Amino acid sequence: MRGDEGPLRREEMSDQNYTTSFAVDESPEEVFRAINNVRGWWSQAIEGDTDKLGAVFYYHYRDVHRCTFKITEFVPGKRVVWHVLQNYFNFIKDKTEWTGTDVVFEIAKKGNKTEVHFTHVGLVPENECYGVCSDAWGSYITGSLRDLITTVEGKPNPIEEIVTRARQMRREAS
Repeated sequence: MRGDEGPLRREEMSDQNYTTSFAVDESPEEVFRAINNVRGWWSQAIEGDTDKLGAVFYYHYRDVHRCTFKITEFVPGKRVVWHVLQNYFNFIKDKTEWTGTDVVFEIAKKGNKTEVHFTHVGLVPENECYGVCSDAWGSYITGSLRDLITTVEGKPNPIEEIVTRARQMRREAS
């Protein structure tokens, strides 16, 4: 979403996409730095650069999830977009469900607060992984990332109960 599409268009397009927001006292620049410290809030198993336009990085967790991202937008203090180049889930039928989706972080000053608006464009309720994935993103974004911003200590690496739920889904599908 760029240029003349404006905020109203963005909201219309993201109605079904997974989204969450939170506000903090820290500056947009501090929030931007924390978002790009992906190892500090998501996973220490990230490989590659996570803090520059055009960078490609890799995420993996055991046999459960592997993903390749490319940073397609990188506007300091305002916006970061990761495009999912490849994805593999071992617990759903369409193992590539995230491939071609975008993970979007928008940062805006609202009064004396900084608001973080997260949207996974393409992660919609019709997706088989929506429940597990939205639970995971919620924990990482409003939990670990927020903690990294406000206390300088996130809680990276998967939350075991979400992994257990994914494994149960895989067993039920078999």
